[in-house]
Amino acid sequence: MEKHSKIFVAGHRGLVGSAIKRNLEAKGYNNLIAKSHSELDLMDSQAVATFFETEKPEYVFLAAAKVGGIMANNIYRAQFIYENLQIQNNIIHQAYIAGVKKLLFLGSSCVYPRDARQPIKEEYLLTNELEYTNEPYAIAKIAGMKMCESYNLQYGTDFISVMPTNLYGPNDNFHLENSHVLPALVRKMHLSKLLDEGKFDEIQRDLGLDFSELSDKSELKSSLVTYLEKYGIMYDTTGSKPVVSLRIWGSGVPMREFLWSDDMADACVFIMEKFSFKDLALKSTNNVIRNTHINIGSGKEISIRDLAFLIKDVAGFKGEIIFDTTKPDGTLRKLLDVSRLTNMGWLPKMSLKEGVRELYHYYLRESEHK
Repeated sequence: MEKHSKIFVAGHRGLVGSAIKRNLEAKGYNNLIAKSHSELDLMDSQAVATFFETEKPEYVFLAAAKVGGIMANNIYRAQFIYENLQIQNNIIHQAYIAGVKKLLFLGSSCVYPRDARQPIKEEYLLTNELEYTNEPYAIAKIAGMKMCESYNLQYGTDFISVMPTNLYGPNDNFHLENSHVLPALVRKMHLSKLLDEGKFDEIQRDLGLDFSELSDKSELKSSLVTYLEKYGIMYDTTGSKPVVSLRIWGSGVPMREFLWSDDMADACVFIMEKFSFKDLALKSTNNVIRNTHINIGSGKEISIRDLAFLIKDVAGFKGEIIFDTTKPDGTLRKLLDVSRLTNMGWLPKMSLKEGVRELYHYYLRESEHK
């Protein structure tokens, strides 16, 4: 890519896309295309075709996707498979039609089998069953990877797929129902802290709820407590003083790998600048080309229990953490083997502890503007 190359970042307002856009801008790329949903509906095949025909981007970062945590993936199964297939089908095909020089497709580490050997190598793809709770999303992402690979093999395109681990950072989704585990814990821990400190006005502002019809403060307090209980933030008044606890889904035993979104973006731009599909198309003994994607991660893992206590310490919550073992754990381990990427010469910079601190301060700043 040249500094003046025309680059389309699809999904530039999300966690992944915004980080890629920031990285490109910081490195001096000055001809970026970014379209909001109101300007370009990526699920509209004709609109996407018209966009590529009109704008003629030279490079594409396909970061647009419908994403969510374990609860959202399990509840909205049809939406996750349909919307992701629609978005990526439209963009990948039109990139081919328009003669895009290079495209980078962002998948997800959930594409790997639930019980894959650890750490997970790229060649473990499609070797066993997927995790059931996010199977539709994973299948959509696998389809996108195979679409890129197939277009390369049939049409000679240069479409690269990368598999990031669990990401977190600026522009993260902190929604109480459909966010990923780390940002969800950050917000719930902060709300638990506010409840423990009796800051009900700040809780109401954070939640953005309208209780104007309530007649007094005690009713407001009761309504907020009831609302928070839906998300595992408990307020026990049976003792001499109120006790606040945060209930977290599962045993806390599962291990997860996390990567700061700006590190992920740096890896993506690094790959686009220095590598092509032909560099990754390693042939097996039977002349079959597959598993040309690249894992992106930190190479380090932490248990959900330790992560929760790390966030608790950063947020300054003094209450209790309770792990609800009646709820599912999901995959027990999901550590990526990132040796392919590190052998290319790239390493992450942000530690998890510093990243959690940065994310919490980011959330506090965003909360002030509510």
